[in-house]
Amino acid sequence: MSRYTALLLPCLLLLLAACSQPQDDVIRFGLASAPANLDPRYATDATSARINRLLYQRLVDFDEQVRPVPALANWELLSPTHYRFHLKPGRAAFHDGMPLTAGDVAATYRSILDPDRPSAHVGTLKLIETMTVLDDDTLDFILNRADPLFPGYLVIGLLPADGIKNNHPFHEAPLGNGPFRLNAWPQPGRLSLERIADGQRIEFQTIGDPTVRVLKLLRGEIDILQNDLPAELLTYLAGQQALQVSYDKGSNFSYIGFNLDDPVTGRLAIREAIAHAIDREAIIQYVLGGAARPAAALLPADHWAGNPALSPLALDPERSRTLLAAAGYSREQPLKVTYKTSTDPVRIRIATVIQQQLREVGIDMQLQSFDWGTFYGDIKAGHFQLYSLAWVGIKTPDIFRYAFHSSSLPPAGANRGHLSDPDIDRFIETAEQGTTLDMQAVAYRQVQAGLLQQLPYIPLWYEDHVFAARADISGYRLSYDGNYDALRDVSRGR
Repeated sequence: MSRYTALLLPCLLLLLAACSQPQDDVIRFGLASAPANLDPRYATDATSARINRLLYQRLVDFDEQVRPVPALANWELLSPTHYRFHLKPGRAAFHDGMPLTAGDVAATYRSILDPDRPSAHVGTLKLIETMTVLDDDTLDFILNRADPLFPGYLVIGLLPADGIKNNHPFHEAPLGNGPFRLNAWPQPGRLSLERIADGQRIEFQTIGDPTVRVLKLLRGEIDILQNDLPAELLTYLAGQQALQVSYDKGSNFSYIGFNLDDPVTGRLAIREAIAHAIDREAIIQYVLGGAARPAAALLPADHWAGNPALSPLALDPERSRTLLAAAGYSREQPLKVTYKTSTDPVRIRIATVIQQQLREVGIDMQLQSFDWGTFYGDIKAGHFQLYSLAWVGIKTPDIFRYAFHSSSLPPAGANRGHLSDPDIDRFIETAEQGTTLDMQAVAYRQVQAGLLQQLPYIPLWYEDHVFAARADISGYRLSYDGNYDALRDVSRGR
């Protein structure tokens, strides 16, 4: 943002804030990107996952220590490979009035495991050997190997068996048993949900430009914003009496990913040169307003499977230049790479700063920004050299198989950079074979140390969460993983 824009922005905001606001009971939530898929079996983007938590319920969820706890079901361990789940009495019916039974649970997970309809969530669920429905409230899972983390894998939203059988379009007409039901989805950028408990409507509006989102918040056209706002806008909002702004620590992991099949970014020395040229602290301070913590691994150090011994990669421009020279690049023949990101202004600004930092060590980075759908489609298809994204809401370390094991190439997983490293595979498999969480934690720390050496990702930071809302909105609380669960309790003061 230029100095002149910064001077004019408050005037423009105040002028537009004086305009009238909607006079209805709908609570409007501004999004930076629209949900892509409201079928929890196939949704992989953060917005879809957060909204799906409102529409569907799960067998298992997590507590504040990221340990699995019962949601719709309790379980008992009959043997290391035999789990029995008991659905709780009084559970909510599906939104069409049909009861949720153990048959629906089995149908949901069988459809995820169906090779003819591949789901990106299939990776860790492949350990399910059989599922047996004992009655409407009880089913057994038999595993092909022991894994003490197994209950924590059963966090996919549950769908009705009849809908699965008849190919119901859950992706655009969700049918779950969560605290919200679909009210209307008139266009991709507007999604209306209705809270079942009291009929309160929540409308999600996609507004890509953060300045426009803020303008709408000030005018009362939007009631709630969460994340994806530049530091200077947040500073401005914090001074407005009609608004409330709060921050909390987050676990969402931002990173730069590489295409390891590419002849340039597939070279470790090149990845190291890029990693040591990035000044994370400067970006955190000046672009993110200090609202982030440098990261060394996907899991924070305080996660039970985190690795507190790892340190974020140091800024070392001289090492970058030395590595580039050894790889045959020079000022006269600079390394040229392309970097893809979305059209979100914050992400573009971060990418522009990284572009300048790389230029200082002799790397010519071409920045390419696309609308979210195009960008995310390219990443899933492997059409990139470098890209930036974030993992959000990560709870269990099975993410390492999903994102880094050689068997998890898309669409079977999210190994989008095509990492194929026997040591990483072995560490992941060793962790999965651990019979206690302590044994698994040791192996997953090895996984994270190995990834920091091989650099399929450059760890950047864990971003804090920020909440900005109209002053009359109450009941909303930020969560560590950034979910929208607090919309169950949010209300507008009268």
